[in-house]
Amino acid sequence: MIVNEIQQPRPFDLVGNPVLIGGVGTGFEATLQYRVHDGHDERAGFFNLGGGTGEHGQFQLSVDLTGAAFQLDRLFVEIYEESANDGSEINKVIVPVIYGPRIVPGYIGYRLHRVKRGDTLAAIARDNYGDASRFNDIARANPDIISDPNRIFVGQLLKVPIGA
Repeated sequence: MIVNEIQQPRPFDLVGNPVLIGGVGTGFEATLQYRVHDGHDERAGFFNLGGGTGEHGQFQLSVDLTGAAFQLDRLFVEIYEESANDGSEINKVIVPVIYGPRIVPGYIGYRLHRVKRGDTLAAIARDNYGDASRFNDIARANPDIISDPNRIFVGQLLKVPIGA
């Protein structure tokens, strides 16, 4: 049985600031907690949904990360309920995401690039940034797809982060 569900963002989505979070959930006295963190810094709070314990409702949050001192590209978006018995975190859902502003200054979004025969990350970086040495920006934005920046494969769909 699904108690809480994060429908947005999806795992390994490339996100910006604010982080938009949406889903369905239920919590004690219609309250759920949220946390966005990298293990070094976090933004956290709570929100209300539905009519009470056992009732599910949709939620949408916009979490402002301005001033967060994140040290990693990967963030974790968490939604959970605080136990009425002991205050522990229960019914927790965790979604890993990639934080675009750590990769490119002025992050505004990303382009999609389908790898074709003869592509290299350096060539894709040159075409998108005018600088082949920025291939690592693309690798950092796609850790679930690229394990070795020297090896990309025809058909892979890569996110190319774009800044202002």
